[in-house]
Amino acid sequence: MKYNEVIETLKDLIYKWDDVQKICDYMILGAVLLDASDIHIEPLLNYVRLRYRSDWELREILEYQNFLHQWIVARFKILSDLKIDESRKPQDGRISKTIEGKSLDLRVSTLPTVHWEKVVMRIVDKSKEIPDFEDLWIEGKNGDLIKKALSLPNGIILTSGPTWSWKSTTLYSALVMLNRVNVNIMTLEDPVENQIDGINQSQVKPDIGYSFANGLRTALRQDPDIIMVWEMRDKETVDIAIEASLTWHLVLSTIHTNSAAETITRVLNMWVKPFLLPASFNIIIAQRLVKRLCPHCKKEVSFSELWEEVLKNIKHAISITPKQELERRVWDKLKKPVFYKAVWCDKCDWLWYKWRVWLYEVLEISPWVKEMILSWSSAFNINNQAIKDGMISLEQDWIMKALNGETSLEEVYRVAKSSNK
Repeated sequence: MKYNEVIETLKDLIYKWDDVQKICDYMILGAVLLDASDIHIEPLLNYVRLRYRSDWELREILEYQNFLHQWIVARFKILSDLKIDESRKPQDGRISKTIEGKSLDLRVSTLPTVHWEKVVMRIVDKSKEIPDFEDLWIEGKNGDLIKKALSLPNGIILTSGPTWSWKSTTLYSALVMLNRVNVNIMTLEDPVENQIDGINQSQVKPDIGYSFANGLRTALRQDPDIIMVWEMRDKETVDIAIEASLTWHLVLSTIHTNSAAETITRVLNMWVKPFLLPASFNIIIAQRLVKRLCPHCKKEVSFSELWEEVLKNIKHAISITPKQELERRVWDKLKKPVFYKAVWCDKCDWLWYKWRVWLYEVLEISPWVKEMILSWSSAFNINNQAIKDGMISLEQDWIMKALNGETSLEEVYRVAKSSNK
């Protein structure tokens, strides 16, 4: 079935109150067909709202009457093995389904609100193929630095960014590239989203005491060459990861920060000794995922059509970008610079955009950055120094990709400005 047909059928089922099981199944099916990452079922004052998060934006799908909500919540609780009679406190569960040939893991979260329980489901498509490392849009100097860091026998590589930036996809692609018969690779994940043949993958279970820190200690007894830790959540995990990197292991992990420089201050705020960071960190990656323009209908926007402030920011970002990087990526575009905007066509449907583009900044621990770490400098100052040392910032990477027609300026500044707060 097509997405529009599913939503119309869902509306009809709700109107007739025909079958709760079918209603819940169609709620999930609609999200899968839209390629949504989350399903939100929210009880409000006078109605209940169903929304899907697609391409990082919440889209309202439909509304239904409040008295139907308790039956839908009960159905999802049954599917995710939660307590039906418990509505006073939050609960977490999981649903495993195969829909449209996709093996899905839905992480279900219920939360008591003033009207009733809100249900949010994160959709993890376990059947998605891991993209090749070369297909991650890591261009120019950023690609050189990441490949160099992955070729080293030890050290830490951290990827940072908000939820939905697909940090784990970058790590999975790196692991596939590093996966060889003479290398012992181990992962600690929550959950295991993609199974990779030849890699020892383990899912942590904090509720029984199997945390990232405990798992990392055990992994180090398994003679690993490379360890991937799903997330650096606490000081204990960071301390063990640093110790592992200093004892000839390559450690890959993620952390929730807005920029590469903020990752340094975040780790320091965990009371990690400053001198350990330059000794153990190879690189820090910050990444985002933005909408890619549909190649069939994108429309040119000349420099003269841009707002003066936007034009000023673009010119400044280009002026501080190393000439060698501009020559590698956009030199021919700078002779007659043109940006693009989204237009509707039947090939990109009503979303205007088609697919996604990865955007990166990669921070090396240069001698000047090392001195700033040791003196507990702010993330703002570290970021400025890194750019002076030749780092390609997120904004610079995005502008170059916008010049190449891969994304629009609206997308660039929608994400760029949120990163510079």
